[in-house]
Amino acid sequence: MQAFTNIRAFIIDMDGVLWHGPHAVPGLNEFFDTLNTLKIRFILATNNASLTPQQYVSKLAKMGVTVTQEQILTSGTATALYLSQQVNPQKTRVFVIGVDGATQPLLEHGFTLTGLYEVNNDKDTEQKGADIVVCGKDETLTWHKLATATLNISAGARFIGTNGDTTLPTEHGVTHGNGAILAALEVATGVSPTIIGKPEPIIYQQALALLGTTPEETVAIGDRLETDILGAVRTGIRSIMVLTGISSEQDVKVSEYQPTWVMSDITAITHALLNSAETKALG
Repeated sequence: MQAFTNIRAFIIDMDGVLWHGPHAVPGLNEFFDTLNTLKIRFILATNNASLTPQQYVSKLAKMGVTVTQEQILTSGTATALYLSQQVNPQKTRVFVIGVDGATQPLLEHGFTLTGLYEVNNDKDTEQKGADIVVCGKDETLTWHKLATATLNISAGARFIGTNGDTTLPTEHGVTHGNGAILAALEVATGVSPTIIGKPEPIIYQQALALLGTTPEETVAIGDRLETDILGAVRTGIRSIMVLTGISSEQDVKVSEYQPTWVMSDITAITHALLNSAETKALG
């Protein structure tokens, strides 16, 4: 097993790692206390685009953990940043399947958001549809939202998925994720989305820039092999897979790509960090 050393920063997933739904995993406060004590920087990077950074700050505060908005990177904020670097927001119209976590970052970057059934139509020269369709986790999803997205994509709008997670761990069990919605739109339009979140390197690269650290001294923590761990592999950083979410030890055994470490939960990571610090101090 690789030595648990040269760790200056973590990029930490949230769902399935820090909590299940509204319930914190055991050892949450001790984990963050240890990071602060050891002066290990961190970005909380999630594929879930339903909440804004401030909403995640508030959720963690209710669990007794203090973080800042600057320490939160969602696939919604990553999507808005990515698109703002690709096109001129002031001249770009976007239709969003999603809630505040997807819409607010786009508005903050200056994009114009379109409404239901605003679609380019040769018969109506006054109506203007979306240049881009963004699809993120949306618990208010309706037939009309899907129809509007389908019509815009079929009319030539660029198709962006905040993340491709097919499932989502909740307090009720594992349910469908944003990838299931993307699949429906892909079947309806014949167009494949560009994915911004994990396992694509984009969100990890943005996190590294925010941390100001190198890949060699940064470690990703996640619960899902096909997103968190594969994203780390593609970005060239080490990773820890915890067993409190989606993927299991059996999944690791048959996977073509591997995490650097497999640990039971964040409490195990806390112990490993403290043991490493103690060893370093004694040495």
